[in-house]
Amino acid sequence: MKKKNSFNGMSGAYAALFTPYDAKGRVDADTVARIMDYGYANGLRGFYLTGTTGEWWLLSTEERKAVYQAAAKANRGRGKLIAHVGANCTDDSVELARYAADIGIDWVSSITPQLYRNSFDAALYHYRTIAAATDLPFMVYSMGSALVPERDIRLFDNPNVKGMKYTGRDYYAAQCLKRKLDETKETIWFAGCDEQLLCGLALGNVFSGGIGTTYNIIPKHFAKICELAEKGRFREAAKWQDEANRVVELMIESDNWSYRKAMMKFIGIDCGPFRKPFEPLTPAQYRAYAKRFAALGIVKEGAAP
Repeated sequence: MKKKNSFNGMSGAYAALFTPYDAKGRVDADTVARIMDYGYANGLRGFYLTGTTGEWWLLSTEERKAVYQAAAKANRGRGKLIAHVGANCTDDSVELARYAADIGIDWVSSITPQLYRNSFDAALYHYRTIAAATDLPFMVYSMGSALVPERDIRLFDNPNVKGMKYTGRDYYAAQCLKRKLDETKETIWFAGCDEQLLCGLALGNVFSGGIGTTYNIIPKHFAKICELAEKGRFREAAKWQDEANRVVELMIESDNWSYRKAMMKFIGIDCGPFRKPFEPLTPAQYRAYAKRFAALGIVKEGAAP
């Protein structure tokens, strides 16, 4: 049997899926499906599950499996699914990776260790252990740490490590590392800073798309940025990026991430609040925020079917 090409159909825009909850605080599979329907209808190529946006550090292992299961059921072959399996315990990451493989997820990914052994050697050991646990392609999730090309190329020694989600702004370092990798190995990279997607895509030979939070809310904007950049129509893409950045600016002005999910409620998909320690919004807070969101004139209230 010919081995499946890991990169087929991977380029483009991916939402870092919000984890939605029902009124009792349980993972809401029906709302997972609604978010995906809305994203695919507006040009997304897939979803990144239980990442930072998806509250991985606030979910139990079983809850994360429930998100994977709900997404796999709702996907129906429309795009690619990437399961973020990063955890403070590497054994938990291995368990999640194996579960993802068993239910048909396309890729697995992980952030570096966040507690205790937060070092390059720890990340290398963590990634090697997870990547070796399944035959799925593995995507490094680099968030907030500096890229050092001469060092970080070692992350890709494992044959299953085939991609990177780079949530950083040192595109020169990213380009240098990607160039080194291109000499010996095919990899695929995604830009993770929503407000700078077009900047990353303008490099031309580094990023094949983007993965981000705001893609849940205004998926058409990010799909269009990717589409237009691929065609070299950067002036048109810049208009979509400018509008998207107005949403990003409002979304990130508070450190209470429940405001981010409030934008989903505005478009018609109520995901509930972020879990504690984030505070839920009061009705008055939501109304004031929704009014400001509406005033941007970028997306209509109830836009999602």
